[in-house]
Amino acid sequence: MFDNFWEEFKKLITSRAIIISSVLVVLSCLLVYRLFSLQVINGEYYLDSFKLKIKKEKTIAAARGNIYDRNGNLLAYNELANSVTIEDVYKSGSGKSKAINSTLDKLIDIIEKNGDSVDQDFNIILNDANSFEFTVEGNQLLRFLADVYGHSSINDLKYEEKTKTADEVVEDMCKSFKVGDTDETTGDFVAMKGYSKSKALKILNIRYNMSQNSYQKYIDTTVASDVSDKTVADVMENADILEGVSIEESTARKYVDSEYFSQLLGYTGKISEDELATLSLTNPSYGMNDTVGKSGIEQAMESVLQGTKGSETVYVDNTGQVIETSNYVDAVAGNDVYLTIDKDLTEACYNIIEQSLAGILASKIQNVKTYTFSSTSSSSNIVIPIYDVYYAIFDNDVVDISHFSASNAKETEKAVYEQFVTKNSAVLDKLRLELTETHTPYENLTKEYQWYMSHIAAMLYSNGIIDSSKVDRDDSVYIAWTKDETISLAEYLKYTIAMNWVDVSKLSLDNQYADSEEIFNHVVNYIESTLEEDYDFQTRLYKYLLLDGNISGTQVCNLLLEQDAISMDPDERSVWERGGESPYTFMLNRISNLDISPAQLALDPCTGSMVVTDVNTGDVLALVSYPGYNNNLMANGVDAAYYAKLRSDNSNPLYNYATQQKTAPGSTFKMVSATAGLNEGVITTDSVIYCSGQFDKLNPGPKCWIHPRGHGGLNVTGGIRNSCNVFFYEVGYRLGLVGGSYSTETGLQKLAAYADMYGLTEKSGIEIAESEPNVSDQDAVRSAIGQGTHSYTTVGLARYVTTVANSGTCYDLTLIDKTTDSNGNLLEDFSASVRNTIDMSPAYWNAIHTGMRQVVQDKSYYANLGVTVAGKTGTAQESANRPNHSLFVCYAPYENPEIAIATRIAFGYTSSYAAQITKEALSYYFELRDEDDIISGTAQTLQDGATNAD
Repeated sequence: MFDNFWEEFKKLITSRAIIISSVLVVLSCLLVYRLFSLQVINGEYYLDSFKLKIKKEKTIAAARGNIYDRNGNLLAYNELANSVTIEDVYKSGSGKSKAINSTLDKLIDIIEKNGDSVDQDFNIILNDANSFEFTVEGNQLLRFLADVYGHSSINDLKYEEKTKTADEVVEDMCKSFKVGDTDETTGDFVAMKGYSKSKALKILNIRYNMSQNSYQKYIDTTVASDVSDKTVADVMENADILEGVSIEESTARKYVDSEYFSQLLGYTGKISEDELATLSLTNPSYGMNDTVGKSGIEQAMESVLQGTKGSETVYVDNTGQVIETSNYVDAVAGNDVYLTIDKDLTEACYNIIEQSLAGILASKIQNVKTYTFSSTSSSSNIVIPIYDVYYAIFDNDVVDISHFSASNAKETEKAVYEQFVTKNSAVLDKLRLELTETHTPYENLTKEYQWYMSHIAAMLYSNGIIDSSKVDRDDSVYIAWTKDETISLAEYLKYTIAMNWVDVSKLSLDNQYADSEEIFNHVVNYIESTLEEDYDFQTRLYKYLLLDGNISGTQVCNLLLEQDAISMDPDERSVWERGGESPYTFMLNRISNLDISPAQLALDPCTGSMVVTDVNTGDVLALVSYPGYNNNLMANGVDAAYYAKLRSDNSNPLYNYATQQKTAPGSTFKMVSATAGLNEGVITTDSVIYCSGQFDKLNPGPKCWIHPRGHGGLNVTGGIRNSCNVFFYEVGYRLGLVGGSYSTETGLQKLAAYADMYGLTEKSGIEIAESEPNVSDQDAVRSAIGQGTHSYTTVGLARYVTTVANSGTCYDLTLIDKTTDSNGNLLEDFSASVRNTIDMSPAYWNAIHTGMRQVVQDKSYYANLGVTVAGKTGTAQESANRPNHSLFVCYAPYENPEIAIATRIAFGYTSSYAAQITKEALSYYFELRDEDDIISGTAQTLQDGATNAD
């Protein structure tokens, strides 16, 4: 038995030896093949002893062209910079995501430790309330969601994917990219576990960008642009633990005096899929890693500014080290763009608007707690309570309320935070009581608790708890809540549950068959937990803490000082610290000295716009939108915290007030009505229309601004001079007469035809984005004085007054002067095209011009200006309990027009203010006073001039 075993064992050993020998031979062959054989890479073959040689075709980015003003002053340029990139060199497998995330976690810490920031070109941000928020909407949002959920078309999106909140999308992406960790108890993956919301979002941003590159080998994804030398050194020092991370030489886009030109120039950023699809139609060389213009001139002139990429062939070893380069083709820099804009004039106009807004605010602030607008109040007499100013310091983030609870918070911060904690707890308790027991009808609540209930309802709609698509707006209970205000929020919420308007899938319900009461309790819990992190709700508490006296004006002033939110003259600070200055005076001084800007307060008025044109060429000399922003922080990778702050800023600095804001033109429209009346023959230059103070051909008859007085008999020149409403009501009425009967449609058609002659039916022609105008389609009589549904941009009004100034040449305005190559050689000379001309009797032009000249002659503040000006004021009401919009259009010199200006101050009380602001711009342009006198850097006191005579 033993002998048989031994024989079998020898046979086994022999067969195993053959197998082992064979394996050794195969391994040897593989080793030889590895070391010496031809390598097949991307279809290419290479022979290289003992090294793997990998071929990479690398593109070389071209420098973007510069942007200059009309005088050759630099506005946008490039600087050599370093970027941090990551390449997907990670082995596939279950641990890949975790390895990438670990690397990114370390990398982000290194970048931020040195004061640099990760590029955030994502469509989700973390807002002030520490909640995720989409930054796009409509089709852009659907395109983003389609990318996230792996669909090639937005039409493939499922309903539940289309309707997801930003928080839900982030959670889904965290699961997809494994940004989180496993729960030790359940074994389930928990999104963001081990990461802060901020860190998780940054990792998701980078992972998303890597996925957009399809995780191609050797395609870099930029993590941070324009980083410091310290970050470069730290990244290189930690190269052994930062797999795939590199430092790449690049360029950073820089903007000169950014806040003045941010709305005009826009900024650059990483190309989106939609942009790639569009731009590739004319230039197939665009790729997903390219930087393109995202708005403004940068976007409009993308094809000119974007250079031609270079290329080179790079060979790397299996560790990624470059061992050889060849086939180098240099990039060709983009072409330069020269604008029609005058840099110095633009900056002067911006500063004039800012200091004038500060002056208006200072004149309207009173040392009272509240102001109640009544039906008998005049919008020109609205005052600003000092307590609104105190609250604005919290509401518009002039101070950082999150720092009140920090470990290094100072004395006042701690005291204010203690009051906040008490108030927050009390309000949440009372809200729970209201929802579960008290059920006070909305109309019987205090103003404070009405705000809370309205805010909760709006929150439930926006978060999808109440599905707005299911709500019946004609339902009697809905009407009782929204319009009649006769029921409580609790009653309304219970009704929405009963009607199946509540999306229970968004509540943490364990039982899908929960009854109405259980669902309601979950809604109440959801409300409370959401409010605890709701930034708007928490900020609002400070309003009532101020009004109730729990926080004082003195404490608000000290908060500004403790957080270094303002700079203050040492002597005044000493007086303040000794108690020698009231908080009211302290705050007025901050506003007057522009230590706190109108934009920071975001109280009416806090915005403005001005457009200056050359009336003989159609060139735009200045296009000003106040406030601006720092577009250096938007280019080269968006600074996420700064972008979130801009989005939440109540003054909306991302909005171009010169090209996007539309309001009624008010009486600035009356030159159109005069043109229509004269050319249609319903009036002549000698026609006299009598104004008694009220128009009597309609019932009820609209009144003139001078009512109960009247202007008496006026011709067209006098109608413009006195801005007589009755005169132009009559013109509008006559334009609508058909065989002796009044037809408002006929009158509107004729007004629209003459508005079109002045370019008011179309955009102005400028190369950047602009809102479409609206010509009134209601009430010809009132439309003739610029009411009805007229709505125009400031730049649209600028084209209109330019046409008036040059007696009938309507230009498509332009912002572009010329383009050159990088060596200064002229490529194309631009000029404004003539849209149309108005062929009108010189006598008619003279009547209109004379009326406009007399408007300005009647303004005392234009006396002895040094240049003759013709213009027209306009006031437009948007809200019954807010100040009116203030408008002024003009041209100068009157005898030989050179420039035209349109100015709008939103919620600016009276057109007199817009006229005075424009006067300062004229003084600067014509060098009528010393520049330091015009641009003082402090609040500009304006004459009150409150009147409705426009």
